[in-house]
Amino acid sequence: MTTRLIRWFVARYGVDMNEAENADLASYKSFNEFFTRPLKAGIRPLAAADFVCPVDGAISQFGAIDDHHILQAKGHRFTTTELVGGDATLAAQFRHGSFANLYLSPKDYHRLHMPCDGRLMRMIYVPGTLFSVNPTTARGVPRLFARNERVVCVFESPEHGPFVMVLVGATVVGSMATVWHGVVNSKRGNQLSEWTYADQDILLKKGEEMGRFLLGSTIVMLFRQGAIDFNKDWAPERPVRLGELMGNRLA
Repeated sequence: MTTRLIRWFVARYGVDMNEAENADLASYKSFNEFFTRPLKAGIRPLAAADFVCPVDGAISQFGAIDDHHILQAKGHRFTTTELVGGDATLAAQFRHGSFANLYLSPKDYHRLHMPCDGRLMRMIYVPGTLFSVNPTTARGVPRLFARNERVVCVFESPEHGPFVMVLVGATVVGSMATVWHGVVNSKRGNQLSEWTYADQDILLKKGEEMGRFLLGSTIVMLFRQGAIDFNKDWAPERPVRLGELMGNRLA
């Protein structure tokens, strides 16, 4: 049954198994094992850039944070405070900063990597709804990314200052996991949870794996003012690949 489901999924969504470390569909013991499959070594080389794209997917929106508002889609915005679970002090670090919303479709590689070097400081689990996060829903549901269940990962970069990676859940996302914690939302509840790591030395290098999704979802990144000058070729709805140039430090 598992193999039949995987074969159907590959055909339905056009998954490119030539890029997978293991292309044998019958060898996967579970759908989750297939879905979080690793890529072949070296297939996503890192660009010579200060910031690299952390995922395979497509750009939803990106650009400047308007005071503390993030553009979700035409006519829809949400605040950085809402996104990070109500922590106004954390959100204030990104006032007039930059953001990027990247959508992972079902066919995409679903491991998440670091855009730059970072030391882990905090992780916040924010309970919420589980709307779909596909482009059509993003255009139609107000404050979608600030309403769905999410995991907020706070980092400190020695070169770029604080930055945040927010893993946003969705309708069919069974779990969100990080490399330092494992599955974060195995027992869904209504309570916000927080973990602090400032007293630990958890350092992740640019391009290193930091987490993974089960099925399609979105990652939202926040950078402080003046930290990043985005790739001039980036545009909404443009496909992106892990490791490609996302941006460089502003001069």
